[in-house]
Amino acid sequence: MNPLAAQLNSVIERVNPHVLEMLSNMGKNLYFPKGILTQSAEAKQKAHKINATIGIAKQNNTVMSLPSVTCLVNGIEPDNFLPYASSFGVPELRECWKKALFHKNPSLAGKQISLPVVTGGITHAVSTFADLWVDEGDTVILPDMMWGNYSMTFGVRNRAKIVQYNTYTPDLKKMDLDAFESMLLQQASENKKIVTMLNFPHNPTGYTVSVEEAKKIASILISVAKGGTNVVVGFDDAYFGLFFEEETIKESLFSLLSGADKRLVAIKMDGATKEDYVWGLRTGFLTYGIGLNSAASNQDDLAELYLALEKKTAGCIRGCVSNVSHLSQSIVLKSMEDKSYSEYKQEKFDLLKARALAIKDVLKDPVYDNAWDVYPFNSGYFMCIRLKDVDAETLRVHMLNAYGIGLISIGSNNIRVAFSCLEQEQVKLLFDMILQGVNDLRENRK
Repeated sequence: MNPLAAQLNSVIERVNPHVLEMLSNMGKNLYFPKGILTQSAEAKQKAHKINATIGIAKQNNTVMSLPSVTCLVNGIEPDNFLPYASSFGVPELRECWKKALFHKNPSLAGKQISLPVVTGGITHAVSTFADLWVDEGDTVILPDMMWGNYSMTFGVRNRAKIVQYNTYTPDLKKMDLDAFESMLLQQASENKKIVTMLNFPHNPTGYTVSVEEAKKIASILISVAKGGTNVVVGFDDAYFGLFFEEETIKESLFSLLSGADKRLVAIKMDGATKEDYVWGLRTGFLTYGIGLNSAASNQDDLAELYLALEKKTAGCIRGCVSNVSHLSQSIVLKSMEDKSYSEYKQEKFDLLKARALAIKDVLKDPVYDNAWDVYPFNSGYFMCIRLKDVDAETLRVHMLNAYGIGLISIGSNNIRVAFSCLEQEQVKLLFDMILQGVNDLRENRK
């Protein structure tokens, strides 16, 4: 093991040994190198005469650039987007995002969380999470309706065993918390560590739990941790903020679980990707919320623990993609600093909410009841229907070929509709056409 990794591990073990137990073998061995990067950082501070450390080209004391590139970017100086960014992320953006986390999640008040580390989108954040916390053979607990990329990340890349619980109650009214709790307790009885991922607003169904459901989920996880099982909880908050109904919790469950118990590691993965409608900029964040090991520990100890985890996380990024696009980070930062930022976001929120509510209004019509059931949805980009007697993939292909309508099939019964890309006036037409497609397939069976 590299001495730098061992040093970080000793800090983690001193502050909270359970966190070290939970790290994967890769996580234990990760570190942030002190080589060229550290020497360049020191030179940047002190080499006032000549700095010959930087692995970029410079001209006239600024970054060397092609006019055909710089002419395409207005409002940002070349020095703020052409050089490499830190593997941790642009410092000002990290601070800005952390401040925003406290604003968006009131339950974080008085809690200490890490400084977010910038990732190349939320998929990269989930992959980094898996590298640090999931070993081959570890069990990852997920709902049976989930984002398909989890299988690739946890199952294929990290070779974990995925176990699933029933996502919704039989009446499709709410999350099946009994199934969730039962699966956690079963796995806790068989393993010293359990890993689970919570995703609200949920992809693919567009559901976010109520305040009461959120409290129950937090209570279940804390109870398992207090029972002596190490618990790693990831929060895939890709669609955070798009909450359309009154009873829906308006903050991340990360805020309820951050620092809740010494055996519970809470890790928030979010980003500008969907929150700020900049999908292709690939700018996400990974943030830690951890409890102290004992009353003798203090906030300075926790800060050291967080810094150690940030270094391991940045080391993982350094060894994979080196760093996230400097241009993307600078664009996101400037956008967040714009005086009209909140107004712009509210405008887009209102559009998406209107589409979701339009779907709810259309689907009240009993004409659809014989064709499908509707999964609960109240947030995000998506909603799903459960077909009663036709195959989902067959319907998807039929809708595409016969009517030029694109849908996503999930398993044999479910169709996902991305209302994020629908205009409001298209809603009734879409569901009328899906109903027509269902009836077509029924007729073909006769």
